[in-house]
This record gives sequence, structure tokens and C-alpha cells, in this order.
Amino acid sequence: MIHSFFQFGETRPEYAIPVLNERAVRASAGLLFFFAIVSFMNAFLMGNFQPTRVFAVAFLLDFTIRIFVNPRYSPSMIVGQWFVRKQEPEYVGAPQKRFAWAIGFVLALAMLYLLVLNNVIGPVNMLVCSTCLILLFFETAFGICIGCKVYNLFHKTQAQLCPGGACELARYQPPSASVAQILVVLAFAVTIGAIAQWVYRTAPPRQIQIPQAMGAAPTGPIDPVEVERCKVPEFAKALGHEEKWKLHNNCK
Repeated sequence: MIHSFFQFGETRPEYAIPVLNERAVRASAGLLFFFAIVSFMNAFLMGNFQPTRVFAVAFLLDFTIRIFVNPRYSPSMIVGQWFVRKQEPEYVGAPQKRFAWAIGFVLALAMLYLLVLNNVIGPVNMLVCSTCLILLFFETAFGICIGCKVYNLFHKTQAQLCPGGACELARYQPPSASVAQILVVLAFAVTIGAIAQWVYRTAPPRQIQIPQAMGAAPTGPIDPVEVERCKVPEFAKALGHEEKWKLHNNCK
């Protein structure tokens, strides 16, 4: 095994191409997904974009290191490797991972320009953030590298050493779900749907909705602090989420 400071992937004698430890890659994706979803929900539900701005910079720095220097020195990869240090490595091809991470790098650049440098708030941010979340979620939850799938569309040399042997298994017909399994999933969905209907139907009315439901005006003096708290921010108006923002913040 050969290591150098500026290197992408490990060179191991048993493999013809540079490789990466898929377990560390998935752990890294899981860590990034956690912080991404926390910052995204802060922005979407509370209108607090500061965590998203910080995460966008951190994400860009992390991917800059892993692409242009060495994945071994990427902070998220270092922490992810530590978490899986007692697990047997699963080596996968590095070239397709570099292509996939380049997609993430471009998305991070877009967020840096839009959100961090120019404070742009709107549907474009939602699209970029949602794309990042989807890519990270599929990587960490299912071991599916969507960017690696795209890699095959632009390279004559197809990806090798895919997670779970997916590259080799692609030439065979994968096992399909049985009728019994499909029925179980459908029954589960119908049951949860019925439970959800019952929960919403039997839920007590929210306190702020009671005067409206009774057809009476709210009693007591108007609290200026409450009025200021319930002032809908411009970003929610721009996104067309004014009513949703009021709902999530318990405002009339």
C-alpha cells in the first residue's frame, strides 16, 4: 500500500485501480447528511440561515481537501474512518467517487456564491440544498452513489469495484420482490395512513385556533413582542411559504 500527501485513493497491489474504503465514505456521508439536514431545517422552518451558511463553507472546504489534496485528510473522512475503524474495509473504485464528489463540490460552490457571499434566498437555494441532501442520503442509507451512476454516462471506461459488487451484479437479473412482500408494504402504508387520519381527526385544537373556531375575537391586549415574533420574514414570502411559516411558528 502506497501513500503520498497529494493522492486520490489508495494504491494497493491487489487492485488495478486506486481504491477507497467504502465504509469510511458512507460514514462520512452520514456525518455530512446529519449537519446538512439540521441546517436545512433551521432555514426552512425557522428562517435561520446562519447554520446553512456555516455548513456551506465547511462542506466546500471538506470537499476541496478530499478532491484536490487527499481524501485521507478530509475532516469528515477522518472522523468517519475513526467510527468504522474496527470494521473490515470494503474497497471500491476511486475514479467514480472523485467524479461524484466533484458534483458535490460544484453544488457547494453554488451555495457559497448564492447564500454566503450574496445572501440570495429563494427557490434556487432549495433546489441546490435538496440535491445535496438526496445525494448524501442515498450514499449513507443505501450505499448508492448517484454520482457514480452518472460517471458511467460520461466515461468509456465503466466504473469498477462498486459498493456491494453492483458493477458486476448489473449484468445479472436482480431478484425481484415477491407478491407477499409487496402486499406487506401496501398493507403497512394503508395502516399508517388510517392511523394518521385518526390522529389528526382526534387531536385537540391548538390554543391559538380556539378563538377563531368559536367565532370570537382574541381577548386581552395585543402583545407587541408577540406581534413582532409573528412577523413573517421576507424569505418565507419570497418562497410562498407565508402560511406554512405561521403554522410552524404557532402564529395566526
